[in-house]
Amino acid sequence: MSRDRDFTSVGRALAAPARSAILNLLMEGTSRPAGELAQGAGVSASTASDHLAVLVAAGLVTCDSRGRRRYYSLMGPQVATALEALGILAGPTPVSGYRKSRQTQLLAAARFCYDHLAGQLGTALADAWTHQGWLADSESLSLTAAGADGLRELGVDVDGAIDARRPTTRGCLDWTERRPHLAGSLGAAVGRRFLDAGWVVRHRTGRGLNVTESGHSLVREVWGIDLTEPAGPAR
Repeated sequence: MSRDRDFTSVGRALAAPARSAILNLLMEGTSRPAGELAQGAGVSASTASDHLAVLVAAGLVTCDSRGRRRYYSLMGPQVATALEALGILAGPTPVSGYRKSRQTQLLAAARFCYDHLAGQLGTALADAWTHQGWLADSESLSLTAAGADGLRELGVDVDGAIDARRPTTRGCLDWTERRPHLAGSLGAAVGRRFLDAGWVVRHRTGRGLNVTESGHSLVREVWGIDLTEPAGPAR
């Protein structure tokens, strides 16, 4: 069997603006109903159904039936990683109007890449933790003993991340910052901790995150990170 990969099936699945919009909505690791995805992609319910069938057949998206409704999500973190990396090559979608411009700013400042923090916040944390000696390498972002202790003090479930079946740490190339942010089970645990502690909150629409006042204070006072994105609503 040839070791060459056939990219054509994935390429065909991605070759529609509506499907691109759907995948962008699912990139934060959420599970969304078909109607919500149709609205977000700006297409009819029947058209969205056709697009979703293509994405499911290509192995990019999975479907879960809950009663009369169908919910869609990315097939897994490996799909999010691949799409995030493709974002380096892909051009941005056209932005018109204040609302879309604001959403673009939110994505660049802080967002979820499937289940881990990305954007300016995610890469700044990876840089700071590497400089501090919590992560050993700027590419693999492997966890050190000092990093395990420091993240435990922060309330991150480090032991659960280490025991998970997926890799504990992995550098995921950020498409807006063009350098790695922390992925893997530890990256997911950090993302959960930031949400649970109220340091970030999900934006009401789209993928962007608001960094709250307490989140800004934490990253500034502990790691010297000064984010340009204004703080969101405090908790």
